[in-house]
Amino acid sequence: MISHRPFTSSVFIGTSLDGFIARADGDIGWLTSRGEAAGDTGYQEFMDGIDTVVMGRATYEKVLTFGVGSWPYDGRHVAVLSTRLEAGADPRITVYRDLGELVRGLAARGTKQVYADGGQVIQSFLRAGLLDRLTITTVPVLLGTGLPLFGPLDGDVALTHRSTRDLGAGLVQSTYTIDR
Repeated sequence: MISHRPFTSSVFIGTSLDGFIARADGDIGWLTSRGEAAGDTGYQEFMDGIDTVVMGRATYEKVLTFGVGSWPYDGRHVAVLSTRLEAGADPRITVYRDLGELVRGLAARGTKQVYADGGQVIQSFLRAGLLDRLTITTVPVLLGTGLPLFGPLDGDVALTHRSTRDLGAGLVQSTYTIDR
């Protein structure tokens, strides 16, 4: 558990009904193909309040496949947790090797609002007590297998339900805060 941090951290993510955020090979076509059928998901409003995005290497590499000129995080600090990425190779990101280094680095930058993205980062943040809010959009599809949103925890994580809304096209979005 990391006890002190000057920022709050939130998750905004889509998941299959059976709890997967991607297929085993990282494919998210089942999610992106449904996005336009849904109503306003609130993503832009969420991002407007974010100054820092934290993701793992796999999520970073997935973002790079979105195409030329489509870096979605302009104007925000992007931190990538990775033991394998070369620091300084991409000037748009800062590479951190572990959570302790990340928290110290974000505190030194004056970070206020963090968007934690990617399964491994979300799971690490949960285990370390670094998450404050979860917004999960459930897509009406069963994948059967893939990359899970949640993984093993050291104990129960109590949540308080804040809202649930129907986005249309069968998508349902629920928001929770983490009880402390």
